[in-house]
Amino acid sequence: FDTWYELFMLICSESHKSDSGCSLKTDPYWCHPPGLTNGEVTCHSPRGRAYRSTLGTRCQMSCDRGYKLLGRRSIMCLANRSWSGTAYCRSIVCYLKIFITSHSYWPGIIKSVQFTCSLIATLTGVVNFIHCYYFVITVVFYLHDFVFHSVRRCPELFPPLHGYLSCSSDGSNYGAMCEYHCEGGHERRGVSSRVCQFNRSWGGDPAECVPIEIKADVKTAPALLDQFYEKRRLLIVSAPNMSDPDYQLQNIMIQKADCGLALRHVTVIELLGSPPRETGRIKESLLQPQVIEGLRISRSYFSMVLLDELGLDRERFISPVGSDELFSYIDSFLLDEEEREKLELRSDFCD
Repeated sequence: FDTWYELFMLICSESHKSDSGCSLKTDPYWCHPPGLTNGEVTCHSPRGRAYRSTLGTRCQMSCDRGYKLLGRRSIMCLANRSWSGTAYCRSIVCYLKIFITSHSYWPGIIKSVQFTCSLIATLTGVVNFIHCYYFVITVVFYLHDFVFHSVRRCPELFPPLHGYLSCSSDGSNYGAMCEYHCEGGHERRGVSSRVCQFNRSWGGDPAECVPIEIKADVKTAPALLDQFYEKRRLLIVSAPNMSDPDYQLQNIMIQKADCGLALRHVTVIELLGSPPRETGRIKESLLQPQVIEGLRISRSYFSMVLLDELGLDRERFISPVGSDELFSYIDSFLLDEEEREKLELRSDFCD
């Protein structure tokens, strides 16, 4: 299926043909219209422009200049009449405090700053005078033994187990913000970020990265797929039975590639056989028969379907694929630049 919405609506139409309640999901106001103070919300619905908040509508969040987006950049209207996440725009405030202990050199300092910044502008053709003044005054004050600014620092913030931090500034200055991120197979529990406060302490409590808990005993395919939305990619392997030679070969290669798949945030779902003996599982957890049928993937022949984090069908394979070929496709077409950089740093993690 090309989108989560199509999957929802197909399952809905098949399982509720006589149920008028299903048609409510086409309500143009299925979810409350989203708003974003000091920002902009751009929505696109699979049903057209008249449906700005119906089931399956996806909205992109962006902030005005001078504001930073905290939270989800993309949200979707879900079947439970709520959006898949929240966001808000926080004002970006820069603090510059200059403390001067002696004024005898002040005229000379101003003259030096003006001369230096003008020289930079002459040589480069362009100069940001605010940044230039900040830099040159810092140097001049240092040379003249002035106290230019007092840096307030917080204690070192350590990354969580199975996670890492990305921080602004140098990571511990007053006003610096550190965001928590979790590695593949784990999700954040707690705050998404912490800010170094004026009292030299970090706001909020430390977050932790815990293993993602997938509930395999859900009753519908959408309920299963919702757990992976914007968190994990899916590799769905299907075959007539466990003795299928293509399945057996692919299963061996997947077991060897388990570490690499985890680094790329890929979860494997196996679908085997036909009713009444069909089997579906995620590792050791078995899926309900109605969930297997709801995924609408044939098990009459071997195949693999690769879905991205938004649930989009990105590639299909009808014969076994080695880990090198599979990883090459994922790295080239599914990972963003930041993920590729992190993957490069962990290149020997699975050796």
